[in-house]
Amino acid sequence: MTAPWRGIFSILITPFTHTLELDEVGLLRQVDFCVDAGAAGVVGPANASEWPTLSDDERRRWIRIVVEQTAGRIPVIAAVTHGHARAAAELARYAEQVGADGIMAMPPPILKPDEAGCAQYFRQLASSVQLPLILQNYAAPLGTPMKAAALAELCRQVPSIEYIKEEVPPEPRMISATLAAVGDACRGIFGGQGGIYLIDEFHRGAAGNMPGAHTTDVLVDIWKQLEAGEIDAARVVFHRMLPLMIFERLYGIAVYKEVMKSRGIIDCTARRAPGPAIDADDRRELEPAMAQVAAMFRI
Repeated sequence: MTAPWRGIFSILITPFTHTLELDEVGLLRQVDFCVDAGAAGVVGPANASEWPTLSDDERRRWIRIVVEQTAGRIPVIAAVTHGHARAAAELARYAEQVGADGIMAMPPPILKPDEAGCAQYFRQLASSVQLPLILQNYAAPLGTPMKAAALAELCRQVPSIEYIKEEVPPEPRMISATLAAVGDACRGIFGGQGGIYLIDEFHRGAAGNMPGAHTTDVLVDIWKQLEAGEIDAARVVFHRMLPLMIFERLYGIAVYKEVMKSRGIIDCTARRAPGPAIDADDRRELEPAMAQVAAMFRI
């Protein structure tokens, strides 16, 4: 039994070239950045990685690149959410073969299975690999949100579901409810949503958070302060991040990539995922928010 996973597990952002090809060099740099920043692990290609825009071949290439570049320095969690359990299981087997340390998945986002269907999906996924699973409980419309009691029953039915990533609002209360329901049937619950509820999650017993990778070093510092009991210091840093986090709620991946490019981690902010670009009015407010956080960067 390995030590429990705990801390900041960064969701890697998928960098693209100007012609929307996978930027492998940018992905390599991002892995090294997360390791140097103190991430407890890296995850993807997940929602913040634009996974629905990637082909299965690209997802395999993405996972192999990350596993090879990480080289065992920290765990790699391969996200394998797919339209059907068969396809998810095939991708999970590939991730295991190339050396991933764990698997994360949501229920099929198009089919929207009921509780029995979700149980069958995760049983089939679990039977395909020997790796620990993380069940991502994500809000609609992309996710198929499950209640705490259903999550607890699923963890009991499928012992290899060792962790849950909780992203159903109100997320902090869901973490409390799910922890109470699952007991020792689950090794830990991670928060998401870019860490915007990080301190509340910590106080409720979360094992960590899985945010976008662009501010990994700052979020790692906040987590370390929380673990050390330095709550007031953690709040000071957290409150300085809030203006940037507000922009992330509005524009998501576009903001992640703006920060990544400003830090020299990626060369291009191009996205395959739809959504508004950052315009001049946005930038007038975004740039001061980025500068406020940049003052706390360690690398």
